[in-house]
Amino acid sequence: MKQFECGSLVPGCTWHTEAEEGAEIVRRAAEHLRTAHGESVIRPGMVEQIKARVHEAAESRRQQA
Repeated sequence: MKQFECGSLVPGCTWHTEAEEGAEIVRRAAEHLRTAHGESVIRPGMVEQIKARVHEAAESRRQQA
């Protein structure tokens, strides 16, 4: 399971998501940036920043879900 925390890109944001595939994480994160942070265009550089911050979810967190 992969995970992304928006706060790693937008300080102070507590939104996060988990998915099996990195592409789904990027899709969700891009939609979040549009709706919550007013980004009308998600440029390739932003996609790369999102991808760089995607990581494996902690085992203990997965067991709690």
